[in-house]
Amino acid sequence: MLDRDRDVLTRIRQGLLYTESEASFQAPLRRSDLIFDYNRTRPSDAERRRSLLEAILGSVGARTVLLSPFHAGFGSNVHIGDDFFGNVNLTFVDDVEIRIGDGVMIAPGVTLTTTGHPVHPDLRVDFRRFSEPIVIEDKVWIGSNVVVLPGVRIGYGAVVGAGSVVTHDIPAMTVAVGVPCRVVRQITDEDLNTRTAPVEGPRTNA
Repeated sequence: MLDRDRDVLTRIRQGLLYTESEASFQAPLRRSDLIFDYNRTRPSDAERRRSLLEAILGSVGARTVLLSPFHAGFGSNVHIGDDFFGNVNLTFVDDVEIRIGDGVMIAPGVTLTTTGHPVHPDLRVDFRRFSEPIVIEDKVWIGSNVVVLPGVRIGYGAVVGAGSVVTHDIPAMTVAVGVPCRVVRQITDEDLNTRTAPVEGPRTNA
């Protein structure tokens, strides 16, 4: 790697501004053609879809479901754990890493973007931008049409309500909603009795 490329990587990792031209050396890490292929495979072709997903993502766990279509800037910067469910039109803007834990569920139309741009237009020449990693911990549920912005961590077991824009970290075991997204309450054992049905024993007729 050239020294100038190392310097750009250092700036990227520090969350500082960089341009499209400066970051062009990372183009081989993009998995655009493979993502195109994945989005056109038959839903029943599980073996082919799994093979493509392993080639696209930086890492992927067991029993992963990612419905088509999905979109990613790179794909190779996305890391997904076990028992993941991603619904249609999930978008990863993964100029830097997006790390998703085990047992995470993501509803339709969600965008996870690690990248933003300067406010002043003179600083946006050559698509100048900054990037910060996103972390989604285990057993998080993200509702439809949520946008998660750069540098956010969503804690274990949290629920993010539909339509929210997540600008700051969300603590573990909380429900958060809104624009901007704010915590509205804790998740407690009382929630174990909400919208549940028996899961053990024979079904009886009244």
